[in-house]
Amino acid sequence: MQEPPPNPAGGKTLIVDANDPGAYARPSAALKDAGPDDQVFVKPGVYEDKIFMVERPILLIGAGRDHVQIFSRRGGPLYLQRVPSGHLSGMTFRYVGSDQNSAINILDSICTITGCRATEGLLSGVVVYGPNCRPILIGNEVCLNRESGIFVFAGARPRVAHNLCYANHHFGIAVRDPETHPDLVRNICRENMLSGILLFHHAEALVLDNSCYDNQHWGLVTTPDCQTSPPRDQLAVSNKLEPNPRGALMVTHEPLGEIGR
Repeated sequence: MQEPPPNPAGGKTLIVDANDPGAYARPSAALKDAGPDDQVFVKPGVYEDKIFMVERPILLIGAGRDHVQIFSRRGGPLYLQRVPSGHLSGMTFRYVGSDQNSAINILDSICTITGCRATEGLLSGVVVYGPNCRPILIGNEVCLNRESGIFVFAGARPRVAHNLCYANHHFGIAVRDPETHPDLVRNICRENMLSGILLFHHAEALVLDNSCYDNQHWGLVTTPDCQTSPPRDQLAVSNKLEPNPRGALMVTHEPLGEIGR
């Protein structure tokens, strides 16, 4: 927890530690000085910061999501735009402002995010969007967001696997729009205030070995125009979609009717 892992890119490791005057006080300051092969390691602490990376690789490693918290009052604490490569792990991203923002924004980026937490977004916890967006989200916790946990739209094609999405006000995972095609594999979506997974507005998805249970509505909701692999009539066999109060699977033209959309 106190020592950084080896840098896989072979560059330097920059240390963030609010209690050490010889280290960087915030992750964003260290990232500003980091070269393309440098790694930033964040020691345990609570940091008020906004990380905004555009068209640069990123290696940002925290001491663990239960030990490193990055929060922002003005906009989401993490925004990645056209990031070509990188890895982020071991941090909690928390939005504590009053405007419509998410905890993690990923636009047209290719990177891996593992072992993080995204919480308290006034939109979804993690938004993944853009036709060139191909991130990998593995082993993250996405909870207590005012809309959905993970929202994939606008042509994005991420791999979303082994994530825990719970206690979000809408859905655990939501997927929207033509050309949007995530791989949703072995995620757990539980105790969300609507359903576990939503697919709507011509979205496509691989939906395999997910567990959606103890949500307020169904396990999985989809509109008739969406395409899934395996086919819709096999989803309840290929995933765990019960128990939920209204059942395992619902096909409807109005998946957002109960929230007035």
